[in-house]
Amino acid sequence: MKNVIFAAIALVVFGCAPASNDNATKSDAANTETATATTAPAPAAPEEKPMSYYQDKVAEIHTTMGEIDVRFFPDVAPNHVRNFIDLAEKGFYNGIKFHRVIPGFMIQVGDPNTISGSRGTWGTGGSEKTVNAEFSSIPHKRGILSMARTNDPNSASSQFFIMVNDYPSLNGKYSVFGEVTKGMDVADKIVNVKTQGGDQPVDPVPAIEKIVIRAAKDDEKGPAPK
Repeated sequence: MKNVIFAAIALVVFGCAPASNDNATKSDAANTETATATTAPAPAAPEEKPMSYYQDKVAEIHTTMGEIDVRFFPDVAPNHVRNFIDLAEKGFYNGIKFHRVIPGFMIQVGDPNTISGSRGTWGTGGSEKTVNAEFSSIPHKRGILSMARTNDPNSASSQFFIMVNDYPSLNGKYSVFGEVTKGMDVADKIVNVKTQGGDQPVDPVPAIEKIVIRAAKDDEKGPAPK
């Protein structure tokens, strides 16, 4: 049995120390006021989109082997849907390679280390934030889109996987947030490429060229499966 979906996402948290200012270290009030007046204001945090923005959306995942379209389940995993769409719209996934493919199981992608990092680091990278678990009763069936994580249930970041077969042992343990509506034939091509140790594809490695987020068509809408 394949006993690991997660790819040891080792996220590094950088502490941001305030910039030093010689004037501010002086004891007299005049220099303190000058330092305060000339310090640039902190940049405003990006405005968060309302959850309604993420309703009825589809992601066109354009890969080097074809297009895979997925619809989302914001009613089941709203934070995972928000995280994925935000990353995709920023171009985060552009150029990222599929670093883990297992026939009869799933294809996994989303590690930025695969763009320029050594193969030894593939599967250990992620984005700058993590998302808490949003487990549900949706089964991990063929075509399901789910989130990779470490042993910590609340460690999902940017890596995700698409099931190419039913795998009940994952149910309730990983956060399902969508399903494929088109392109499972492409997923089947990706999962059957030649691999080496660690289930890593060998050259040419399938990769995401870009992800386009668009409004869902009528036949792509509907409630999450049960």
